[in-house]
Amino acid sequence: MIQEIAVPPSLLEFIRGGSKFLLAGHKEPDGDCVGSQLALASVLQRMGKTAVPCSVGPFKRTEIKSYAPLFIPQPGDAERNGARLIILDCSCRERTGDLAPFVEGLPTAVIDHHATSDRSVPLLYLNPEAPSTTFLVLDLIEALGLSPTAEEAELLFFGLATDTGFFRHVDQEGAETFRCASRLISAGASPKKVFQAINGGKSLDSRILMGKVLSAARSFFGGKLLLSTESLEDTKRFGLEGRDSDNLYQLLQSVAGMEAIVIIRQESPENCTVGFRSRDAVDVGAIAAGFGGGGHKNAAGLSIAGTIAEIEPKILEAFRNVL
Repeated sequence: MIQEIAVPPSLLEFIRGGSKFLLAGHKEPDGDCVGSQLALASVLQRMGKTAVPCSVGPFKRTEIKSYAPLFIPQPGDAERNGARLIILDCSCRERTGDLAPFVEGLPTAVIDHHATSDRSVPLLYLNPEAPSTTFLVLDLIEALGLSPTAEEAELLFFGLATDTGFFRHVDQEGAETFRCASRLISAGASPKKVFQAINGGKSLDSRILMGKVLSAARSFFGGKLLLSTESLEDTKRFGLEGRDSDNLYQLLQSVAGMEAIVIIRQESPENCTVGFRSRDAVDVGAIAAGFGGGGHKNAAGLSIAGTIAEIEPKILEAFRNVL
C-alpha cells in the first residue's frame, strides 16, 4: 500500500492566504511536471487567485509540445511582486534551471514525490511512495474542499500515466494508484485520449533514432546492465524531437536478465545527459544522486559535463559496486 501522507495544514494555509502564485517545475519537463503545474494553476484561478505557470523548457517530448505556450520562462517584476512560489515535481530552485534567479526570495512551498528531494525545505509536501506529483495535487485539491474539473482531471491523469508508464510500473502495492485513476476518470479524464497523446504522433526520425540507439546497446556484468549511447551527430541529425525514451526503455527492459539500463546522450560538445532505469533491485536514483542527479529508485537522470568517452567508465564503475 502507498503510505498515506496528509496534506500539511501549513500548505493549505499558504495557498488560502495568498492571492498570486508562480508555479515552477524542473527544466526539461515531462507530463507529470506539466500536468501538475497546469492543473494546480487552473484550481488556483478557480479560487479567484492569480496563477502563472513558469518553465524554461525545453518542451522536447511530443506529448507536451502543445502546452509550451501556456508557460512563461522568465517572470518579470509584475508577476513576482507579491507572489508566492510553488515548486512542483522537484524540490529546489536549482532544478528549475535558468528560471531559478527569477524566483529567488519568494515565499516557497514544494510538492514532490522524488525520494531524492531536499527534505530541509520548510514547507514541503513530499511522499516518495506516491506514483506521481499529480497524485499529490489531486489530494491537495480535495483537501481544499474542491473537485477537479474534467480538464484538470485529464491533466492529472496525464501526469499519473506518464510516471507509471501507463501503469506498467504499478506492482501489487499499487491499489491506491488505481483508486486515484478511478477518481480522475469519474471527474472526466479519458484514458484512451491520454494514451493516444503519449504514444501517438511520433515522427519517422524518432523510429530511426530509436533503432540506432538500440543497435548501440551493449551488456555488462553478465547482462545485468544494458548501456547505450546517442552521439552528438545523431542528436543534430534527428533532433530532440526524434527521441522516444519511454518506448526505448520499454524495449530494453524486455531483455532477459537485465537489472538496469543506462543511456548516455551527448547533448553538446561539453555536456551529456544520462538516463537510468531499473527493474526492481537496483536503486538508480541513488546512483544518479552520486553524480549530482536524482529521481526514483527505478527511474532517474542527470546532466553532467564531459563526453561519452569520459563519462561512460565512471558510470560503469558506479554500477560495478552494485552489480
